[in-house]
Amino acid sequence: MSVLEIDRLSISFGGIQALRDVSIRAGEWEIVGIIGPNGAGKTTLFNCITGFYTATSGGIRYRGADITRLPVHRRTALGIARTFQNVGLVKNATVRTNLATAQHLAIDYDPWAGIVGSPGSFAEERRVAERGELILDLLDLRDVIDERVADLPYGLLKRVEIAAVLATDPDLLLLDEPGSGMGPEEARSLGDTLLHLRREFGLTMVLIDHHVPLVTRVSDHVYCLNFGEVLAEGRPDDVRRHPEVVRAYLGEEPDHAAAAAAPTLVDLEPVR
Repeated sequence: MSVLEIDRLSISFGGIQALRDVSIRAGEWEIVGIIGPNGAGKTTLFNCITGFYTATSGGIRYRGADITRLPVHRRTALGIARTFQNVGLVKNATVRTNLATAQHLAIDYDPWAGIVGSPGSFAEERRVAERGELILDLLDLRDVIDERVADLPYGLLKRVEIAAVLATDPDLLLLDEPGSGMGPEEARSLGDTLLHLRREFGLTMVLIDHHVPLVTRVSDHVYCLNFGEVLAEGRPDDVRRHPEVVRAYLGEEPDHAAAAAAPTLVDLEPVR
């Protein structure tokens, strides 16, 4: 059974067809990559999966259950979590506070216990704090635990956001542009981290990123979207060499007669 199964999903905004008959699957413990030019529909797809948008047609199944019409909070409770292109953190709070806030659904005491400061509430707060510290250790972020999020550089912000999402104890992790703003070495380090987190947490991940070497390095299966449709899918090496995928990124018709010598997407990015 697939963890995530998207079947012929379509959505339009007025006269704009943002997604058309998109079908994507992610199996247990897989990392599935989604690439495509700007405006291809990648983030719109994530918004449909998480419930921020309601698809015009098609379906979304999570571990066999139809979640197409479920509200956002119910999808989150099932174990679906995501990061955002524009970092979804409380900017004026510390990293420690953000990780504690991310765990609010797992807090095991009622509001009155918190108000009066019962022993149980203090014990629960210690558990939440210790879990946050463990996650920060896994991501090599302990040094910034008491830093204000707004004071961190962008590359660190993206890693802190991943930590906050992991604190929700997800089963399916959707990563929207986690490598944006990173150089080749930072992106390589992020790739190592994602592979490590899959092993440590038993996660299934769906990854959107423009950094093609990062996506092809960590993904088991890759889809390329263009103008809201699936242009190609398959093994990472096959997709990055696909003539139509190259054309979508370059904006020109590839020379099929010289396919063996034609550039791949990795040739157009920093070498990993």
